Amino acid sequence: MDMVINISNFKSLSNISLEPGLINVFIGANGTGKSALLEALGVLSAAIAEKVDDAILSNKGVRLGTPSLYKSSFKDQDRLPVTIEFNVHWEYKNDKCDYTVHLSNPIEKPKPAWEYYSELLNVNGKKVFGRSRASRYKLENFPELEIDAYKGLLSFLQGLKHDEVRGYANDLYELFRDYAIYTPNTTTLRGIQADPFQREPVGLLGGRLPEAIDDLLNVNEEIFGTMDLYDLIDLLQWTKTIDIGKTSKDIVSPSVPMTPKTIRFTDRFMREGRNELTPYDASEGSLYVLFLLSLAMHKKAPKMFSIDNFDQALNPRLARSLTKVFCDQMIKNNKTAFITTHNPLVLDGLNLNDDRIRLFTVDRNIYGHTQVNRVVVNERLLQTGNSLSKLWVMGMLGGVPNL
Repeated sequence: MDMVINISNFKSLSNISLEPGLINVFIGANGTGKSALLEALGVLSAAIAEKVDDAILSNKGVRLGTPSLYKSSFKDQDRLPVTIEFNVHWEYKNDKCDYTVHLSNPIEKPKPAWEYYSELLNVNGKKVFGRSRASRYKLENFPELEIDAYKGLLSFLQGLKHDEVRGYANDLYELFRDYAIYTPNTTTLRGIQADPFQREPVGLLGGRLPEAIDDLLNVNEEIFGTMDLYDLIDLLQWTKTIDIGKTSKDIVSPSVPMTPKTIRFTDRFMREGRNELTPYDASEGSLYVLFLLSLAMHKKAPKMFSIDNFDQALNPRLARSLTKVFCDQMIKNNKTAFITTHNPLVLDGLNLNDDRIRLFTVDRNIYGHTQVNRVVVNERLLQTGNSLSKLWVMGMLGGVPNL
């Protein structure tokens, strides 16, 4: 879905506008606001899907904080903002739609949930529904309905029998509803640490990976999700075969906590009978590859999600190859991803001639406000003869620390 997202007064995001594609990669120095951008999308997702409170934000991978930490607080501001503001513009059946929400929570006496200070849906410049403090939260055009000031209207409207209103609302609701920020770690992917953020098909930290692989893997037909199994094996290199089975004491120590179902790797270089490995002994890079591709291909994975530190545990060349395969599968499955990375070779896996794949630099201006700018491949860049990774390291794209 083509859209423009505007975010104001959230952490270092004083006022930014983002026009995402299907795959959106953010590069920048540490502390410029890349993770804050992913978290802002998490707050917007919560506002659209249901309500904004700690339990829901945590389940979406947003770091929990007080209202004073969520709201922008710059030295150049005369006063702290009352609300955090989000706006989304998109098209539905050739109609131009705008959704705006202001979220409020007092700094002095914060409440368990954020209040919908105001909320509005416009279609072709005409108000479809809206509410505010001035209207005492009465839903305009539906005055008979009592509205909870702590629950979002888009989820509420899914149950209405007004097909036109439900259609406008459903388009945005379905995209944002299950959004989450994934930050897998090695111990969870290995199955020796429980994932406190369980979701389907995989948890935010990498839990339940064997179950997700089991759904996607068809050894007899030699396919993995929507890709050829041998294309996956080529990425892993040291692996001859992959299967799902029960954990056996013959291949893992009894003192190691493991899940009943596990991934079984066969090492192409080890002798027969001694070449079967579980995630506990396998390459951590292989586990990250499987995790990321599962998100791209699994039908139960969110339609839109973020991955913070996409390149974690990946060799630079593997990161480049995986980026290309990941983008291909995301496009094939029509999913949207927001990715942060510090690995220059990830950029070389991006085909920026495809408008569905977009690269953004993230910097902070002299006031500390986060600035997000899209990198467009033009003749001047192409004439340098350098790869995107080299251009980034040379400082020609932006998104580098000023050291």
